[in-house]
Amino acid sequence: MPARHLAFILLALLLPASLILTGCANSDDAASAQLESPTVLLISLDGFRSDYLDRYEAPTMRRLAAEGVRAERMIPSFPSKTFPNHYTLVTGLYPENHGIVANTMYDPEFDAWFSLGNRDAVSDGRWWGGEPLWVTMEKRGMKTATFFWPGSEAEIMGTRPSYWLPFDGDLPAADRVEQIFEWLNLPAEERPSFITLYFSDVDHAGHDFGPDAPETAEAVRTVDGYIEMLVEGLEARGLLDEINLIIVSDHGMVPTSSERVIFLDDYIDLDDVMVVDYTPVAMIRPKEGKFDTVYQALQAAEHAHFYRKDEVPDSFHFQDHHRIPDLIGIAEEGWSITTHTYFENNPSSFDGGTHGYNNYLPSMGALFIARGPAFVQGETVGPFSNIHVYNLMTAILGVPPASVDGSLDAVRPLLAPQVTANVE
Repeated sequence: MPARHLAFILLALLLPASLILTGCANSDDAASAQLESPTVLLISLDGFRSDYLDRYEAPTMRRLAAEGVRAERMIPSFPSKTFPNHYTLVTGLYPENHGIVANTMYDPEFDAWFSLGNRDAVSDGRWWGGEPLWVTMEKRGMKTATFFWPGSEAEIMGTRPSYWLPFDGDLPAADRVEQIFEWLNLPAEERPSFITLYFSDVDHAGHDFGPDAPETAEAVRTVDGYIEMLVEGLEARGLLDEINLIIVSDHGMVPTSSERVIFLDDYIDLDDVMVVDYTPVAMIRPKEGKFDTVYQALQAAEHAHFYRKDEVPDSFHFQDHHRIPDLIGIAEEGWSITTHTYFENNPSSFDGGTHGYNNYLPSMGALFIARGPAFVQGETVGPFSNIHVYNLMTAILGVPPASVDGSLDAVRPLLAPQVTANVE
């Protein structure tokens, strides 16, 4: 067992005894200690489309939005997929600059593959560029704790969070919330001031049933219940008004259909290419001498646009990394890209919902709610890019930001005057 995991387990076993020996430090002590250090709790609700907050029952999150600030929608980075956007949120970099350009990637320099289920790749620091916030903070002697956040299982720049857990999608929500309380109950010198939390229920429902389905509405109610559990626990400890809660998602969701499918092999010979990823952003590496033939043939495809790498629209910020292949196909909203063989073997997988499309589409809009002493109250702001969330958090935490694509100026209106007064 890795030493970091063993230390974490021993700490979890010893913590209850230490609390008994110290008289179970009361919530007033915890709240007072918290005031000494600004704290950010960043919560991701994977696949929570921005308009779900108004369309579906979510009383706790609506309360937090009313008591704090929300965005009409947060604009994800392109492609609007899970790993690229989670990592953008904590690095302030576009995917072309941090290197996590898709959920599935091929790196020609490593001659290696990366995918969500590849545990060796996910925990390998060579894939993760940029400087995530936990590294920014740990280098300055500050404690951080990450719960299932993409990138946090890897040693990046020689650094890991003080506390982290390997992904376990079956871990109950109540256990995840309880772990947050345990971290907050740590002695002041051991307590993290940056914490992440992650739930995937809404994303799963959106994929399986689509964004308009009653099952997705029920998933929204379910995760709102998780947030209610968290809020009630913070209130009981006297910490709700001390901690800066930021609730985000990575992307939205759009309905798909087996009637809206683009087949690559209607246009090209699949033996002429390596397809790294299919839909809705096809990442294609034509084999030597085949690029022009493949590129020209795909120009005839309907409901998708196929670009040379240097032709990808500048607004997508998706040209400058070696993991981005030479040929990129982007499906129109709600359309899927595949092959006849895959479709015949998996016809039902094209009904439901998905994401990854043009990140400026309202359907790809992500959630943003923030509440706490660092934020204005009762405000709704217009859309902004998720590259700016890193700068928002470093301003609250008093940490000098790394060199990033985001800017504090873009999100300064979200912050209370006492925070912006102390930040250039």
